Amino acid sequence: MSSGPASRTSTSGRATAPPVASGHVPADPCPTADQRSPAEHRLQLERTVRGTDSRRSPPLVKFGQDRPKVTTAIQGVHVFRGAGTVLNVLTVLVGSGLGVLLGHRLPQRTREVVTDGLGLVTLLVATLSAAAVADPALQAAVGGGAPVLIVLGALLIGGIVGSLLRIEERLERLGGTVQRRLGSGTRSGEGARERFIEGFVTASLVFCVGPLTVLGSLSDGLGRGIDQLALKSTLDGFAAIAFAASLGWGVAASALTVAVVQGGLTLAGFLLGGFLSNAQVAALTATGGLMLVGVALRLLRIRAVPVGDLLPGLLVAPLLVSVVATLR
Repeated sequence: MSSGPASRTSTSGRATAPPVASGHVPADPCPTADQRSPAEHRLQLERTVRGTDSRRSPPLVKFGQDRPKVTTAIQGVHVFRGAGTVLNVLTVLVGSGLGVLLGHRLPQRTREVVTDGLGLVTLLVATLSAAAVADPALQAAVGGGAPVLIVLGALLIGGIVGSLLRIEERLERLGGTVQRRLGSGTRSGEGARERFIEGFVTASLVFCVGPLTVLGSLSDGLGRGIDQLALKSTLDGFAAIAFAASLGWGVAASALTVAVVQGGLTLAGFLLGGFLSNAQVAALTATGGLMLVGVALRLLRIRAVPVGDLLPGLLVAPLLVSVVATLR
């Protein structure tokens, strides 16, 4: 008795497939991607990402997997640690040379206007840096009202230590020593000596007091690249042109200060690793910003603030953050 569309049995006893109706396509034992269920899609994607799907070559890289490290922003270019400081020194020297060549062709009034412009720009940069006192990481670490007190304490303690060590006086003495050794390339006379020292001290403070100096040098020492110091080098190069146009060869001598300060910070980053927290960096940046205000006042000939004596405050600020955060 016939059972309709049921499977038929051959004479050998084996079941045969039912006849295919007109217009019907048999199911594909290996369905295409369009015929897979969402669960099958997810399973296939996971196999592909893990590299277990033999039909996919090469396997994809998972997000967060280790990748080849580069030490600069330029892919494939590897530089030695300390290259950022070398670049900064070169840009200061080149910029100073261009500034001296250009400065002799400018009248005194024009050079004074250039210095005033640099003073105003320095004041702007100082204000932006000092605004780090409101950094959320710093406030979270020490409390809402403590950041200003920390910056104040850093300046007071640093100023006392610096004045006892006579850092400003030693900087001026160093500038005079460098001027005497390079005296054959500079104009003679007391006025030229004072101009040289002013250029050396002012440029040294501008080039070495700031967040990019500290953060960039530490980043270079940690092997994280010279991106920040490359930016600082560009800025310092243009600033050196303007400074040297009005202050002369003393600006070029500040390259020695840049080499010592940034080289020391790079070495510290290499030896100690990332030892500054975000809160400590913010306190350091705010303290350095107020010091730059003093530099701006000198450039604008308002008051000769002994910023050199305040420099130890850059070391005191992170320490005060650690003390206050521990006592909370």
